[in-house]
Amino acid sequence: MRLVDMHCHLDLMANGPDMARDAAARGLALFDVTVTPAVYEKARDAYAGMSNVRVGAGLHPWWLADGTCDERDIDELVAYLASTPYVGEIGLDFSARHRASAPLQTAALTAVARACAEHPLDGRILSIHAVQSAAAVLDILGRHDLVSNAACILHWFSGTSDELTRARRAGCLFSINGRMLATKRGREYARIIPERALLLETDAPPGDHTPYSAQLLEQELAQTLEELAAIRGADAQELGESIAARSARLLDMR
Repeated sequence: MRLVDMHCHLDLMANGPDMARDAAARGLALFDVTVTPAVYEKARDAYAGMSNVRVGAGLHPWWLADGTCDERDIDELVAYLASTPYVGEIGLDFSARHRASAPLQTAALTAVARACAEHPLDGRILSIHAVQSAAAVLDILGRHDLVSNAACILHWFSGTSDELTRARRAGCLFSINGRMLATKRGREYARIIPERALLLETDAPPGDHTPYSAQLLEQELAQTLEELAAIRGADAQELGESIAARSARLLDMR
């Protein structure tokens, strides 16, 4: 695979299966992170035959915040984690719009971390949402020793510089997208994150249940790679090959 999108939402695309097949023809691999356990079950079956797609079992904090999901969904997600190493999108969002549900979000992430610790699986990876909550996320991961026993990917990291330092030292990985590189702080973070911890993502699509194209996804990944290489003073081809190889290992696509 030439490029690997380590955080996208096929379930939020109106044409997800067609897009995934076109992506395979273009040499693109995808980590499809789901937003609810029910969506995960459908996506797991829909993409089971596509060698360029891995589907994560997820429960997005926004769906907890708006009441779409509750404790029953947390239990359903936990049950899946005994058999799948791929987890995402999960995490915490303590921004003003979602802060009221912080206790439920925290309970969900704690349950996920506990389940991963109790059911260790080879190749475990987690794609994690951490908005105004990186310290709390790292606390939960640390209590269950997950960073040492799984690939913990902080997607579109936007925490403080101290939180970034803590996450780097813990051994977290970071998936970078174009919107992160559009900010001064995001560009600086992309410059100082160790190369061994870098991944690419799109977080596509930008809207729910809209059509999307593999061509556009490829363009977004390629542009992010070019910008990332320029920020780091690196050769884009060499950096891209390194990131693609790392991503393929994480998704067991070697």
